[in-house]
Formats: sequence, C-alpha cells, structure tokens
Amino acid sequence: MTIMSSESVNRSVSLTAQALRKVAHLDWSVPAAGLEWSCFDTAVHVASDFTGYATQLTGRSTSGYAPFDITADPGTTPDGLIQVIEATGGLLSAAVAVTDPAVRAWHPYGFAGPDGFAAMGVVETLLHTHDILNGLGVHDWEPDADLCEQVLDRLFPQVPRDVAAPWPTLLWVTGRGALPGLPRRTAWRWYAEPVAAERVVLCEISPLVAADIRDGGTGGFAWAGDGPGEGTRVASTMVAKAREEGTFRPGWGAYAIVREQDRRAIGGIGFHGAPDAEGNAEVGYDLVPSARGNGYVTDALKGLVVWAFAQPGVTALHAEVDAGNAPSHAVLGRAGFERTGSTENGGARYTLRAAAQ
Repeated sequence: MTIMSSESVNRSVSLTAQALRKVAHLDWSVPAAGLEWSCFDTAVHVASDFTGYATQLTGRSTSGYAPFDITADPGTTPDGLIQVIEATGGLLSAAVAVTDPAVRAWHPYGFAGPDGFAAMGVVETLLHTHDILNGLGVHDWEPDADLCEQVLDRLFPQVPRDVAAPWPTLLWVTGRGALPGLPRRTAWRWYAEPVAAERVVLCEISPLVAADIRDGGTGGFAWAGDGPGEGTRVASTMVAKAREEGTFRPGWGAYAIVREQDRRAIGGIGFHGAPDAEGNAEVGYDLVPSARGNGYVTDALKGLVVWAFAQPGVTALHAEVDAGNAPSHAVLGRAGFERTGSTENGGARYTLRAAAQ
C-alpha cells in the first residue's frame, strides 16, 4: 500500500492552484459539475476539508470533527479563494509532516493516520478541481498520473487497475465517469484503513453502499462475474436496516472480500452485529462460486479475527455452520475456531476466544 506524504499534498495543491488561476476571471457563482454547490462554495469546501483533516491529526480526535467551520469573507474573489486553498493546504501538509505515523484519528470512512489524511486531502482537491473546472466549461484538465495512482492504491484497494489510466479510473470510482465493461457508480466510498489479510483485503460495506447492494446494485465494487452472492445481499440488508433503526456501529457490519490479485470483489464477510455486553460477536461469510476452493475465506476470516480482537472489550467470536457444510467447517478450523456445541437445527457452533493478556 502506498504511503502518502506532505509532498503529495503540496503537489496536489500546486496543480489545483495552477488550474484554477486560469479560470479566475470567470463567474464562480455557477454550479460545479455534478454537485449542488457553486464553484465558489466548492472551493471553500476544499479549504474546509484541508483544515478539518489537519485538525483531526493535531487534535487526535477519536469521535468526530472539531466543532468549527471555514468560510470566505464577503466579497472574496476567485483569486482570494485560491489563496485560501493554498494556505489551508499548507496547514494539512504541515500536520501530515509532523504527526507520528502511529497516530490514528477519526474520519467517517474509518480511522486514519497522517498518510491516510494526506491521501484524503489529495483526492478532495483533485476531484473538486475537476468539478469546478467542468462547471466553468473546462473539460480537458488531467492531473499527474502517478499522483492519481498513489491515491487509488492508498484509498481504493477495491478498484481494478487494468481497465483504464489512473485519472479516468479515479473519476469512475468516485461516480464521475464510466469505464468500458463497468457500470457507472451510484454509490461509492474510499477506505481510510481497510482490513488487510493474506491475498485479500476487506472493505467495509457502509450503510449507503449496503443499500445499493440490497437494491440489486454493485455497491461500487467490481465483482467477479457471479457476484455479489445472496449471502452478501442479505448481510447488506442487515446493515441498511441497522442504520435505519439507529443501531448500526461502524466496523461491526459487513465487509466485501476483495481479491488482491485482480481487485475483484469475490464475497462478503462480517459480523451479525456489535459485540454484546460480555464481548461476544458472531461472524458469517459468503463467497461467490467461482472463487471457492482457493482458501480466500480462510484468509479473510483470519484478517477479520485480528481486527476484531484489536477492538476494546471483545472476548470471543462465534459462528454457526450447517451440519453438511464441510468446507465451512474446515474454514473455521483453519482459522483457529473450536467446535463448542450444536444448534437447534442440528448444525455446529464454533467459538474463538481472545488470547489472555
């Protein structure tokens, strides 16, 4: 995975400033392409993101954004807005440069360290520069390919790299364009810190993505030809319902299993809900038929186990398997689970307890 730095932030801000100065004489009150904001408001949003990300790192926030906002003074010109973007981009760059790599701070798309917030700052400025320019009638702007590739590698581990150049791929993955053979995205997100496992990476299916999968969509993933499976759609329905009922807890729902080899989603894995008062949580998984028999679920389950036991208060993980599902019994055994009893319908119940501290 690419580690992004303050230099990446500086480069993106420089590219943005150069591009926007060429259109500073135009009317920025017009809508930015694909957004409800004007070009003016979109530029302010970029500055707000830069400042918010910087203060997440300096404030070591663990529960939300600091309660403040960024606005532009009345009468600010486009040239003034570009100065604000450069100044606030410098704040983020400085915060990234001085923050210990081990620090983690809150973001709606997952906790992240300085490299994660650097990557988020880069993607915000590149995409919103595109939105502003397109709103002003400029449609041929393209940032450096290697910078786009870095962002894709750091924040979008679920995106195939063999279908287009980095910039069109970044536009596609964020719902701003189409690619050959892949549907235009109606739901998407990035992954600040996906769960890494051997040969696969686990990308959380957030409520918006879950609702799209529940309703027959792809959730923004490039699926193997026979996916997503019914089990993944059922799990996504549970996530969407939990959000509607106010019981959803980030991290304790479903994840897409993405094969590192080709970055295709091949199944789902996750929890039936957050841990109970005693620290017990139940896991389940689903793999598309074309990917079965290769050990991918075992890899995914081992990665999920590591993540779960790193969370405070988790004492045990449980799973239930039908009696005749021999492959699933084998998966749990390879992941260290022990058979601890039977279910009412004759299946088996397995448990893995946290190691003693």
